[in-house]
Amino acid sequence: MTGASTARREAPRLKVEVTCHTRRPIRAVGLVSWLSRVAPTRVRGEVSVALLSDARVRALNRTYRGFDCATDVLSFPAAAVVPIPGGSPSFLGDIAIAVGVATRQASAAGHSLGTELRVLALHGLLHLVGYDHEQDHGEMATIETRLRARAGLRTGLIERVRRKSGRTHLPGAVAEDRADPSSPPGSARKGRRS
Repeated sequence: MTGASTARREAPRLKVEVTCHTRRPIRAVGLVSWLSRVAPTRVRGEVSVALLSDARVRALNRTYRGFDCATDVLSFPAAAVVPIPGGSPSFLGDIAIAVGVATRQASAAGHSLGTELRVLALHGLLHLVGYDHEQDHGEMATIETRLRARAGLRTGLIERVRRKSGRTHLPGAVAEDRADPSSPPGSARKGRRS
């Protein structure tokens, strides 16, 4: 060796795939690298983020949560987190974002759709890794606040909902729930669930 250090490239902690399933294509510029960088340090694996029509999210909500409305974001954790053959990271689950709802929320919040997609993707990711703002006595809100501040986001979803309603959760409205992990939405990663 010549004394020069040979830096070994590490695989990213979080691999993110974003797909768009709307009539008008949405470009989520920078969302993949941003979510990978902002994710909690302990998070390792793969996540699929699907940008969907409000109608599709409404159907998912009706099927898996019993709410006949479109919410902004749904999380579908993998039934079990197991290593993928070939040494790939574990598949953590799917995040489904309703683009129409996100667009309206971005406008109401006074920021871009790209910023809103980041707010929703971070919130969905925290649900995928086990946080639940309905039951954790503020733990998810605390980590969401810390991560979004570190990432330069003004407000997070939990904070915004609390400020608007005085509650931590609005069933079927703007707050997100973890959906049934045994019934994830369709995505390019169907075969990776166990």
